[in-house]
Amino acid sequence: MRIVVDADACPRSVLQICFKLADKYGLAVWTVASFNHNIESDHHIVVGNTSQEADLKIMNLTESGDIVITQDWGLAAMVLGKGAKCLSPMGREYNVATMDFLLEEREVKAKLRRAGGRTRGPKKRSTEDDMRFEQSLNKCILSSSL
Repeated sequence: MRIVVDADACPRSVLQICFKLADKYGLAVWTVASFNHNIESDHHIVVGNTSQEADLKIMNLTESGDIVITQDWGLAAMVLGKGAKCLSPMGREYNVATMDFLLEEREVKAKLRRAGGRTRGPKKRSTEDDMRFEQSLNKCILSSSL
């Protein structure tokens, strides 16, 4: 089991929590980001800046039993299909049962933006968000190691 982080848009506090829990449980953290990001990690993979390049690398890197951290619903759907667990940086565990709904919502919002509409961005990250993520990742690690 590894923790694989889509580090392109991952908050630094989430990355630090991943390192902390990985150290606690003896796991490796793999980070993947484009060359535009400065990530300090023992297992960091730098990819180009083209669309979806980091996602494709994460998809190829992920194995059954890994835990992937991403806010990309499309990537989440693909890694779930490979038998990995997947969490958002907000601590939400993605699951196969709700993935169709999330992908449909993503498409509706993309269509709205293409037509000139606007959608809300994420709200400012809070301490509670970090605590929720840490609890979710801890739970995910413990349930995977049983």
